[in-house]
Amino acid sequence: MKRRLIALAAACAVEACTPAGNSTTGERGTVHKAEPMPARFAVGRTATPAEVAAWNIDVNAKGEGLPPGKGDATAGAAVYAAQCASCHGAKGEGMPPNPKLVGREPRDFSFATTTTAVKTVGNYWPYATTLYDYIRRAMPQLAPGTMTPDETYAVIAWILAENEVIPRDKVMDATSLPAVVMPARDRFVPDDRAGGKGFR
Repeated sequence: MKRRLIALAAACAVEACTPAGNSTTGERGTVHKAEPMPARFAVGRTATPAEVAAWNIDVNAKGEGLPPGKGDATAGAAVYAAQCASCHGAKGEGMPPNPKLVGREPRDFSFATTTTAVKTVGNYWPYATTLYDYIRRAMPQLAPGTMTPDETYAVIAWILAENEVIPRDKVMDATSLPAVVMPARDRFVPDDRAGGKGFR
């Protein structure tokens, strides 16, 4: 009995490991050719241009994709207090687990040699323009995408001013934001790979 069970288990294992190919086995061993994969499964529909545009909102390091709007640190202080302070602290000092936003130390960018340095917008963020991209998509945490362009520019101006990157009266918009040179910009090497074997 034991040998018969072992033989049956081995036969099942062999059958399970045999590739099915492009056919299926029906009742009494009848072999049927499998149907070809359909081009579409008739699920969903093609997105409209308006639907694509609503999601196509990325802003790159050069500032391409920034929308019209403007704001300064004074307006940004009110936006920050209402939308950001409950998670990031009244002065951008961070409230764990939410990160610290304000702080220029270490100014020598010694992140590779210390485990205590905290990365902030002021000491680590390489491009001011990508603040817009991130904030528009992900903040505030409980209602992402709800801030207007003016509010987003204003809160960015506040964050940059608090980090001593821009003057407090500097207006941020689609022209001035790409011109901001972040303290850590030259600490990063752009990835200019175009593909190929070594590209992942």
